[in-house]
Amino acid sequence: MVNLNRLDATRRVQVVRCLVEGNSIRSTVRMTGVAKNTVAKLLVDLGTACQRYMDDHMRNLNCQRIQCDEIWSFVGAKQKNVQPHHFEDGGYAGDVWTWTAIDADTKLIPCWMMGQRDAAAARTFMEDLAGRLANRVQLTTDGHKAYLTAVSAAFGHDIDYAMLIKIYGPSPEGQRRYSPANCLGCKKEEISGMPNPAHVNTSFVERQNLTMRMSMRRFTRLTNAFSKKLENHFAAVGLHFMYYNYAKVHQTLKTTPAVKAGIANHVWSVEEIVALLGDSN
Repeated sequence: MVNLNRLDATRRVQVVRCLVEGNSIRSTVRMTGVAKNTVAKLLVDLGTACQRYMDDHMRNLNCQRIQCDEIWSFVGAKQKNVQPHHFEDGGYAGDVWTWTAIDADTKLIPCWMMGQRDAAAARTFMEDLAGRLANRVQLTTDGHKAYLTAVSAAFGHDIDYAMLIKIYGPSPEGQRRYSPANCLGCKKEEISGMPNPAHVNTSFVERQNLTMRMSMRRFTRLTNAFSKKLENHFAAVGLHFMYYNYAKVHQTLKTTPAVKAGIANHVWSVEEIVALLGDSN
């Protein structure tokens, strides 16, 4: 196995390519021959660097239509299985929700946040989103009530906001653990401003949820590849969104979301992403 001190740029790129294509840390170890702890450290270091880069550059964005949603995962153990030993050495275990926003036109992910699915997290997320936008936008969310006060606190009246509320039927018999209830329809509810009803939907952000599950092994449903540390989970999401925004060519756009949004002038390579580490690693 190769340790971090002997990991040259070419080997780092090889490891990162495996991770951004949805492979787990263990499968990356088997394919590259790089030690597990080395892969994990590279993930944390690079994921943190990606977070810093995007936090600095996702500013003054000229988005027009934003959709938001939350996607569930867990660290260490599912909430019902959390035990005292999971919190030893200051660790965390239990549910983790990733709040995401997507520009419906450019498919850019301007911001995201990890936390609980509560009012405090909703407000922090919305205030972060509001601080990155250069103009008034139309916003669509699902019917999660925490959004109501969060959007009002972050945007005031300077937004066209609507909720798309899905109406579900009873859960199918024999499939309650794994299948959602049938969606019987949707109700569009105007909350603030004058949102265009034709653009009140959450299709793009829900499709992004699928992209996350396909691109990060730890988000796969019924998986044993869940994050064992919150730090690793945070880093994996940072690396994913860096690759998604700057390096992965969108099938419909024929370029990356960052190029489409005008915050990048070319499609990034994985080598450029790895270069964000600088000389310190």
